[in-house]
Amino acid sequence: MNAYAQRFEGRCAVVTGGASGVGRETAARIIAEGGQVCLWDLDATILAQVAGEIGAINYQALDVSDPEAVARAADASAAAMGRIDILVVGAGVTGATGPVWEFPIDSWRRVIDINLNGAFYCCRSVVPHMLKNDYGRIVNVSSVAGKEGNPNASAYSASKAGLLGFTKSLGKELAQTGVRVNAITPATFKSPILAQLPQSQIDYMQSKIPMGRLGELAEVASLICWLASEECSFSTAATFDISGGRTTY
Repeated sequence: MNAYAQRFEGRCAVVTGGASGVGRETAARIIAEGGQVCLWDLDATILAQVAGEIGAINYQALDVSDPEAVARAADASAAAMGRIDILVVGAGVTGATGPVWEFPIDSWRRVIDINLNGAFYCCRSVVPHMLKNDYGRIVNVSSVAGKEGNPNASAYSASKAGLLGFTKSLGKELAQTGVRVNAITPATFKSPILAQLPQSQIDYMQSKIPMGRLGELAEVASLICWLASEECSFSTAATFDISGGRTTY
């Protein structure tokens, strides 16, 4: 039997961006290992379908760049599950591609609103629920782009770099509580988000990975699930790399 078969028994998780990609993969694994999950994403129809397929207890359709909608969703998720122990912030967009001097301002704002401001709103609304029980695990999904900066992806790179700084601040603020806050920095992995990018951009990102391949969703979900578990007890305000050897720090 898998030693982690019931690792999340009694635990309740919110997964943003939970309708597809790494969010869905992570949510399904938490459920398979005994946890309850509420999915957050933009499309109610897809959410309902995915929730039924993986066995999520609840779902909330919302735009994470709307702070009031996020606050309502946090309260609704806590009511549905009885508590919130885990928050996986996976909602994100890539935005436009192009040099800074030609980059569309509306795309810049949208990327920052979802990837960085949205993470702030989610953590701001969920942390009080965790503090009620003096327990929590928050995993923010950043990117190798936040460490290195990808050319022609300035908004995405800046938003993911900001998420790393935010994670460090929040983790230190909560270090003397039972809540742990960490981030991961994946290189490019196989996910529906790649549909937002031109093939030339995908090829560039893959060329930077020493292993010579894209990451698998299951590989990323595996790291997230460790960070979301009780086993992650002495790591907080930290960044965990999963990049096939791309990053060097």
